Amino acid sequence: METHFSLAALADPDVAQSEKILRACVHCGFCTATCPTFLLTGDELDSPRGRIYLIKDMLENERPADARIARHLDRCLSCLSCMTTCPSSVHYMHLVDHARAHVEKSFARPLGDRLMRGLLALVLARPALFRLSLRGAGLARGLSGLLPGRLRGLVAMAPRTLPEPSTVDRPQVFPAQGARKMRVALLNGCAQTVLDTRINEATVRLLTRLGAEVVVAQGAGCCGALAHHLGKASQSHAFARKNIEAWTREIEAGGLDHIVINTSGCGTSVKDYGFMFRGDAQLAEKAARISAMARDVSEIVAALDFRSTGNAAPLRIAYHSACSLQHGQKITQEPLSLLKAAGFETLSVPEGHICCGSAGSYNLLQPEIATQLRDRKLANIESLAPQVIAAGNLGCMVQIGSGTGIPVVHTVELLDWASGGPKPEALTAAAGA
Repeated sequence: METHFSLAALADPDVAQSEKILRACVHCGFCTATCPTFLLTGDELDSPRGRIYLIKDMLENERPADARIARHLDRCLSCLSCMTTCPSSVHYMHLVDHARAHVEKSFARPLGDRLMRGLLALVLARPALFRLSLRGAGLARGLSGLLPGRLRGLVAMAPRTLPEPSTVDRPQVFPAQGARKMRVALLNGCAQTVLDTRINEATVRLLTRLGAEVVVAQGAGCCGALAHHLGKASQSHAFARKNIEAWTREIEAGGLDHIVINTSGCGTSVKDYGFMFRGDAQLAEKAARISAMARDVSEIVAALDFRSTGNAAPLRIAYHSACSLQHGQKITQEPLSLLKAAGFETLSVPEGHICCGSAGSYNLLQPEIATQLRDRKLANIESLAPQVIAAGNLGCMVQIGSGTGIPVVHTVELLDWASGGPKPEALTAAAGA
């Protein structure tokens, strides 16, 4: 793509990076075939190619964003399906991230939007505040009809029950069982420690059983992705900086082989810390090291020579490949191979490359599109008549689980069960229903 940025504009390293990405695009439009929002709306501006033109015009002419640009960028799920499809290797993720930060700085959204986005960025990343908010939402459920539209939707989506905080999520070290094969830090995350504590518990059981010493580092927490996708760069960088410093202290104190992430949306962000801090003289080297050490939990389990003990039932499992895992991290085979090795029958979901509509806080901010995508995903999954749906990302689990009675379980819970751990509670509850 031909560009005409001024030398003054290109003096900004973020603009220079975006200009380089724009020049890689050849307008072929292959990305439109796999873009979820274009599939639904048929609007070119709701496709990656259309958004690229909007971003180019905004940045090249050094002008602030307007409502039209904000609307079409807001509709992007950041599923990155376009990056898998693109024959020219256009790095759409870095381009849309920069554009969103520009929109956040230059466009005055309506007051309701600003309040909603600020509320989500503030609450979702802070477990104590998130837990308190969900309990408040439970109390307000009976009055939800009196609330304004979006707030009413938020209250309706709040779970009716919450698990108690897990002791697993406190800073500590879990020794390996038997000879130690590696030492890893687990990102226990933010929303996951409130909504589903069983995932981290299963991860610790599984990894220690396979010979990994697991560290929950003091000071580590939210990866920053939720704020990042809202264009709130300073907030997302603050969360990322805390993690980089926390894990660096652990590396220097006791050594680490890897950083393990069991929520693929967070994994994509942590693997990008090196890019995020490339211009930071103090953190660039540390951030690059953390990114290089980051692994999805399926990569680590595969490296630890997972073996089934044969005590799990041979269930028919529809494996939902989260966009952040298949498109963001290019991990497609490890989870399937592990589930097969565990003795499960795995089923390929039709249109498996299309997003389920979760995408961080997207289903809260764009509920109509998110619901259409969820229903499309569920129609494809239910056509297989599976007994269980497996996924490696909490957001997808919540989104898909909101529309079906089929139990939705994290992949590590199934692998934990198959190698000597307890049967996942979701399966026990479904059997008793």
